[in-house]
Amino acid sequence: MSAPTRIVHHRRTTITALPLYHSGHLQKKNTAEKDFKNYYGELRGATLFLYEDESQDTDTEKLELEQLMSMESNCPYQREKPTVFTLSLLTKEVQLKMDNPFTGEEWRGYILTMVKKEIPGDLQLLPGQMMLLLEALEWERRRNSTESHPPLPPRPSFLPSSSSSSSSQPADDHPDYITPDLPACFFDVTRQEAERMLEANPENGGILLRPSSLRNNYAVTLRQLTPRGHVMKNYRVACTNSGFVIELITAVTVSSLNEVLKYFLEKTEHRLHPYVTPEHYDTQIEVSPAPNCISITSPPSNTVPKAQVAPMLRPQPQEKLELPPTKPAEDEYLVPEDDKPDYQNLHMD
Repeated sequence: MSAPTRIVHHRRTTITALPLYHSGHLQKKNTAEKDFKNYYGELRGATLFLYEDESQDTDTEKLELEQLMSMESNCPYQREKPTVFTLSLLTKEVQLKMDNPFTGEEWRGYILTMVKKEIPGDLQLLPGQMMLLLEALEWERRRNSTESHPPLPPRPSFLPSSSSSSSSQPADDHPDYITPDLPACFFDVTRQEAERMLEANPENGGILLRPSSLRNNYAVTLRQLTPRGHVMKNYRVACTNSGFVIELITAVTVSSLNEVLKYFLEKTEHRLHPYVTPEHYDTQIEVSPAPNCISITSPPSNTVPKAQVAPMLRPQPQEKLELPPTKPAEDEYLVPEDDKPDYQNLHMD
């Protein structure tokens, strides 16, 4: 004799420790399988638990919907035909089959709402169904807020309290604080912006360093894969005169922000890597046009360039001037040409 449904649901809640949002009969198969199998499904949190029947205490299989990348329907809103959804998860692809489009639309609404934490705008549900879905969403948001942000451990005694840090002077007025060397995964963003960056670009990394809301403090934001899917975690790092204090249950002090990063890499067994924006690299080399100037390999031109300065003038040779004949002095005797003696004739005599 099977246990009453109420008792079975209580046992499942105790085992899973998750609230029940939606349930019903459905069929499921992997894309590689040929035939669908009948299951009784329960959507608890963001996990779909599959049971062979309603009386089974423990699940046969479960799907972590936080890993959902897409959900597509083969025949949306067609009446009198079963609806088949294809769910693409991180590690596999499965198909869910519902008897009619009304049941399928309700399942689609709950699955997408629990994954995205918001109600899809294109749902075709009745007002009563929308109210129940909205209540489930508010419950899930409160549950995630409690689990994602647990209370911080007590701050070490040598660190200032949050109230004193917020009212303290700017960091420039405290020369004792060290100026850190910022790792490549440091971004000047808020907690919400950091979580959106990690969620939107998981291929860039899962560890991001950022400023904290407290002065002289930093924070580390992680995007980790857990049995419940990917979750965001934030850790505070205080800057002190002696180093950087990672505020865990047992505080850890390191010498630099790079050591902070190294500590988180080691503690996550290097399954995460720092968030770094990829750099753009060119893949083609273009030839630049030749400059408009004379090439050093071109033949010399016959045209003599004009001088930029006035040419130097060389002195021209002066013509010899014939001096006019000088008149003899009055007491000087000149032999006339006719009176010159004929030396040749004299020699012959």
